[in-house]
Amino acid sequence: MSDLVSQSDLVAFIARCLAFCGMPVQENMIGLYLAVGSANHMPPWGGTDMLLSTNPIAVALPSKDYPPIVLDMATTVAAYGKVKTAAQRGEQMPEGWMVDRNGDPLTDPTRAGEGFLLPIGGPNGYGLSLVFGILAGVLNGAAFGRDVVDFNADATSVTNTGQMILALDIAAFADPDVFRAEIDDVWRQMKSSAKMPGVDEIRLPGERMDRVRLERSTKGIPLSDALRVQLAALAEELVVAAL
Repeated sequence: MSDLVSQSDLVAFIARCLAFCGMPVQENMIGLYLAVGSANHMPPWGGTDMLLSTNPIAVALPSKDYPPIVLDMATTVAAYGKVKTAAQRGEQMPEGWMVDRNGDPLTDPTRAGEGFLLPIGGPNGYGLSLVFGILAGVLNGAAFGRDVVDFNADATSVTNTGQMILALDIAAFADPDVFRAEIDDVWRQMKSSAKMPGVDEIRLPGERMDRVRLERSTKGIPLSDALRVQLAALAEELVVAAL
């Protein structure tokens, strides 16, 4: 698989940003999406009970002559899909993604069940995960905390995944054309910023994913050998044609 983006990243991007945030953008609105992750992989700050998930947020902002600015991120240092991808490839994880229950670095993805993901920004990321989970889960009467069903281990129970989608009408605050032109100016300011040594390009949120999406739509999605084996087994189980 390409190093540009993992399979799990691409799936998450399409599901959250294009399907949900992308719709308001097409109507000159700002799209905001929050979700409770479909499995808990993080404890509250200082704890060891896994009561929180990666609880992602995605925000899409329309522009005029440039692609939308799209922030799509988990509240953990790495999405759990990246852990599974590393295990599938037989690779080690970087230090800083996970720790074991003693707080020691955990770099073997096959031992992920022995530890938990770390939040971005320490307690700040924990706070974001908690609040996003409350807004997307508790407010909706969806699963949260101990009630979250781990879809990695349970393929039969209803997950009752909590989600929150907001569409902000730009016209209620400003002229949409003026706003989109100002987002274009944000693009130009960020892209023209002086770069640190060794940096080839400054990218805006969503820019890399947009390039990958275009590349994948024309050249296809490369698959690792391990993933091909899994897909072939799944195809056999479901009695459908394999790749």
